[in-house]
Amino acid sequence: MDRNANTGYYLLKAFTWIIQLFPLRFHYFISDLIYLFIYHVVRYRRNVVFKNLTNSFPEKSTKQIRQIARKFYHHFCDSFIETLYFDRISEKEIKKRLTLLNQELLENFLAEGRPVILALGHYNNWEWNCSWPLNSKYKGYVIYKKLTNKSFDLFYYNMRSRFGIIPLERADTYRQLIADLNNNESIASAFLMDQTPRKHEIQYWTTFLNQDTPVLTGTEKVARKLDAAVLFCHIRKLKRGYNRLEFSVIAEHAKDTAPFEITEKATRMIEGMIIQRPELWLWSHKRWKHKREKL
Repeated sequence: MDRNANTGYYLLKAFTWIIQLFPLRFHYFISDLIYLFIYHVVRYRRNVVFKNLTNSFPEKSTKQIRQIARKFYHHFCDSFIETLYFDRISEKEIKKRLTLLNQELLENFLAEGRPVILALGHYNNWEWNCSWPLNSKYKGYVIYKKLTNKSFDLFYYNMRSRFGIIPLERADTYRQLIADLNNNESIASAFLMDQTPRKHEIQYWTTFLNQDTPVLTGTEKVARKLDAAVLFCHIRKLKRGYNRLEFSVIAEHAKDTAPFEITEKATRMIEGMIIQRPELWLWSHKRWKHKREKL
């Protein structure tokens, strides 16, 4: 790691050390101030957010779209604060703030020696999921793509791994999971499935939030090759600072599913969460930047 990256990393660590001196409820006050700044002053990606919301919910009025947008920006600021706080949060506190429901679905597959794929979206605070190994004796990966900024990349790598999760770079995923399977290791691997594929990678389109949408299929391909059990992760927001992670089965044996079945089911589950509480999804992401070529 170069000197500049090293300096940037330790500045971030120093900042989170200061953060842990104050309770989370104090940081939510800071979050409210950040919201006023980025929504009203900087107007961070407001055009993107409003366009995404309007296209996704054509039945809603302009007033309703504005209400969802404001709630989204409040949640967006809360998630930023919570992510920084997670770097220093204690084991006792994270267990109190993130509870697990239906964990036996995951544990039973792992106890059978099965590889498990966990499908989730950019919904609620997905970073806190990295604490789930505290409640399990099994090994777990979170699949990620390296950040260009080396300081932030190292910071996020260490933050995500502090409770036992292993960040696994996307390019190394299949090779590592095959090696684990050959070594009879039971592994759960978390994949974000609502990311935008690169244009040359697009193999499947579906209707998502009333829009023609390209969907990543790499997760399904890995699951089918491993004959993994595929579970969906729903991170429910109970109240500010308190979430519940729930598991549900998408496929017990991925190899027995039809092509794109896993991808479609996961997409519908993500869509269902968003419709239920739209403010918790990452609307600032340019999800629909690709258009299907007309034949």
